[in-house]
Amino acid sequence: MELIQSFSVDHTLIVPGIFTSRVDHLGGYSVTTYDIRLKRPNKEPAVDAAAMHSLEHIIATHLRNDPDWKDEVIYWGPMGCLTGFYLILKGSRTPKEIFQLVLTAFKSVDGVREVPGTAPQNCGNYHMHNLEMAKWYADEFAAYLEANAENSDIFEYPRTERLVTENGVRFYDS
Repeated sequence: MELIQSFSVDHTLIVPGIFTSRVDHLGGYSVTTYDIRLKRPNKEPAVDAAAMHSLEHIIATHLRNDPDWKDEVIYWGPMGCLTGFYLILKGSRTPKEIFQLVLTAFKSVDGVREVPGTAPQNCGNYHMHNLEMAKWYADEFAAYLEANAENSDIFEYPRTERLVTENGVRFYDS
């Protein structure tokens, strides 16, 4: 079975940042999936699950209420490895073009006093939230983005050479 695109990126080289994971063309329009990576995979501890859950609620709410972006947002959700999020937007923009959107979303967490949608009627695990830790992670990531705004490494997946066998099969080590 062929590896999906996101598993074909060398995770030992990824740094925190904003990356284009894939662009799909659907019936005349484009949809782009972005990798919003908060932690270095397999090098840093993953984001605390309760904080990740709170960040999911807070930032999804922020994005879907942003007057300039709400009609472009298709999805915001956590990666299973808890090192980042996927953001899916209509259209095809570069990571640099959505930098301010992502930065503003993470900075907005600081002003939140209550995680939205945490009643049992709104959330499948309403007890699993940690607003204070969510604020800490959001602040850490926003500061990192600001400090590295001119660093192209936070916008481009690392490139590695992959072995291709004699019969044309690509070898992946991840």
